[in-house]
Amino acid sequence: MSSGLTLPVWVAAAAKASLDALLGQPFAAQASVSLPDRPAPLLVPVISAARLDGGAQALAISRCDPGPGLDLTRDLEIWVRVSWTPDKQAGLTLLAGAGVGTRGAGGDLCVSAYARDLLERNLLPLDRGLTVEVVLPKGRELALRTSNAAFGVVDGLALIGTQAEVQRSAAPDQLKQVLLDLAQLTGDPEFRGDLILVIGENGLDLARQAQLAPLLKVGNWLGPVLVAAAEAGVQNLLLLGYHGKLIKLAGGIFHTHHHLADGRLEVLTALGLDAGLSLQQLRLLRHAPSVEQAFKELAAVNPAMAEQLGQQLALAVEQRSQAYVARYGDWPMRIGAVLFDRNRHLRWRGPVAGERFFTLMD
Repeated sequence: MSSGLTLPVWVAAAAKASLDALLGQPFAAQASVSLPDRPAPLLVPVISAARLDGGAQALAISRCDPGPGLDLTRDLEIWVRVSWTPDKQAGLTLLAGAGVGTRGAGGDLCVSAYARDLLERNLLPLDRGLTVEVVLPKGRELALRTSNAAFGVVDGLALIGTQAEVQRSAAPDQLKQVLLDLAQLTGDPEFRGDLILVIGENGLDLARQAQLAPLLKVGNWLGPVLVAAAEAGVQNLLLLGYHGKLIKLAGGIFHTHHHLADGRLEVLTALGLDAGLSLQQLRLLRHAPSVEQAFKELAAVNPAMAEQLGQQLALAVEQRSQAYVARYGDWPMRIGAVLFDRNRHLRWRGPVAGERFFTLMD
C-alpha cells in the first residue's frame, strides 16, 4: 500500500504473530491480518516472534511503516506480549505496557473501537482467555511531540486509528478522497440534508461513540470541504472538533495545518477582548502555552467568563464558516459548531448547533 498502514494494524500484526508463537506455530515473516473492510487478509511484515517462560507466554515485534510523508511513528518498534488468562471465559484482556497511552495516570489503555476490533478479529475466538500487553519502547518519548496530552492521554501513544490505511491530512490526495466520500454520502438516496463534519481521529472516535451520523472525517482542508458540501446540497452541517483546532476557523484560517498557520492564542485573545475581559485576563490568554491551558487558567479566576468565552468561540466558528462559504456562492446550507475539550466532553455549541443539533449535548 502506497499510503502505508496505521499503528493499530502493526499492533494487530505483532499480536497475531505472538499468538501464533504461543500456539507453537513456526515463525513467519508476515502475519495474516483480517480487516473489517477487506474480503482477504492482509500480509503484514513482522520482525520476530518467540515463546517465553517455558511456553507460558510469547512476544512478537513489528516495525511501523506509515508510508511516504512525515509521520512520527515511522520505524517505531511494536512489542506485543501474549499469555493465557487463568479465567477461560475472560476473552481478550488488553494491557497498556510501557510507552502506550492511558486515559490519565494509571487509567485504561487508550484504544479506539477500530483498534480493539482488529485485535479481537485476529485473536479470537479461543477456548481460553488471552492477555495482550502492547509495549512501544519509544512511545513515551514520541508522545511528547503529539497532542495526546491535550486529550488527557498520558504516558505514551494512543492506539486510536480508525482505518487501516494512513490518511495524509495535509496532502492534496487526502482532500480528493474526502471530496469523493462527500459525493458518495450526499448521493445516497437516503441522504436527508444533514451532515456532521468531524475533525481528526479524536473527533471521529467521539462521534462514533455518540452514535452520530452521517459522518465525514476531514483533515486540514476545511474550507474547500465546506464549499463542496454546500454545492452537494447539504442543508445543515455540523462541525464537531477539538476547540484547539476549530479556533482557527474563528480567525478566518480554513486550512488548519500548523505548518501553514497558527494564531490560536491571538484569536482567543481577540475574542476575549470582544467578550469584555480585563487587560490582566487578556494577557493571561495571550501568554498561555495552549488554548486548553488558557481556558483552564481563566476558569480558575473567573469561571463564568471562561464559559462565556467558550460560547463566544463557538459562535465565531459558526459565523466565520458561514461567511467563508458565502464568498463562493449563495447556498441555503447552515453551519453549526460543537467544540469538545481535552477530556473529550462536548463543551460548547453555537446557536445554529443549539437549534438544529441541540440533542447532542442534552
